[in-house]
Amino acid sequence: MVRVWRDNEIDTSILENQVIAVIGYGSQGRAQALNMRDSGLDVVVGVRKEGESWRKALQDNVRVKSIDEAAREADIVHLLIPDTEQPKVYKEYVEPYLKPGKTLGFSHGYNFHYKLIDPPQGVDVIMVAPKGPGPIVREMYLKGDGVPALVAVGRDFSGKALMKALAMAKSIGAARKGVIETTFREETETDLLGEQAVLVGGVMELIKKGFEILVENGYQPEVAYFEVCNELKLIVDLIYRGGLTEMLRSVSDTAKYGGLLIGPRIVDEHVKKNMLKALEDIRSGSFEKMWTGNPKARETLKKKMEEISEHPLEIVGRQVRRLFETK
Repeated sequence: MVRVWRDNEIDTSILENQVIAVIGYGSQGRAQALNMRDSGLDVVVGVRKEGESWRKALQDNVRVKSIDEAAREADIVHLLIPDTEQPKVYKEYVEPYLKPGKTLGFSHGYNFHYKLIDPPQGVDVIMVAPKGPGPIVREMYLKGDGVPALVAVGRDFSGKALMKALAMAKSIGAARKGVIETTFREETETDLLGEQAVLVGGVMELIKKGFEILVENGYQPEVAYFEVCNELKLIVDLIYRGGLTEMLRSVSDTAKYGGLLIGPRIVDEHVKKNMLKALEDIRSGSFEKMWTGNPKARETLKKKMEEISEHPLEIVGRQVRRLFETK
């Protein structure tokens, strides 16, 4: 059974007299920096001088410095900028100041797992990964609650890397809910497969195909949108609250019967084989080469974003949401 760490099991004294540099002040950077600061830790934010993030940090009364200055001062450097930007920023502004005894932190294992970032000997490598978007991490902390998190140790030269990761997780409020230990490999591979096959890619394609089938067979686009897209939030809320069984108990018997018997015909073993192929590409590094190792990936992403924004589902969705806006 997996080990779940709670608030009362974690000692944060290991972070006393430690300066934690949070590099980046976006969704996760802002939330984690503010939560750790409010938990009494010595936090400095490292961002581009005089940029929007710099101004936002100053407004939040957070100590802010340039990235290299923050990295030089810090005992723990916590990289919270986008995956695609991390290797360049790390190489130029962080690595020169990573001396033995320091710690490098991540909230996603991608760059360390795929060896795009390879810290020097003597530097502990840890991960603290809240399982929720930054604004929710902050919101729940302020309510006295928290968002669960994963922690991992990539390198442990000090013998105290796990203690540091757990203490940081507690300081952002995660241990109020629960903290699970994982590995960089497990977090990276499960995260990518979840995004590609289910949470982002899988769900989007199911919605699009359902919409297309209904509209192509003569049904009103607005009605199709409600049936395959709008109601999805209600179903997901039920699953989140009590799992698949709780969701099934909450829908009609007709929905249960049709879902349980017809659903497996649509999302069948062929789909599972495609998911396995996606996982194999993640494990082998093929996806990394297709994404961060591909100079044309950004161009492809831009084109795909333009395509999805002009899909009939999106056009109808924008119209439907306007129709039902609260006056």
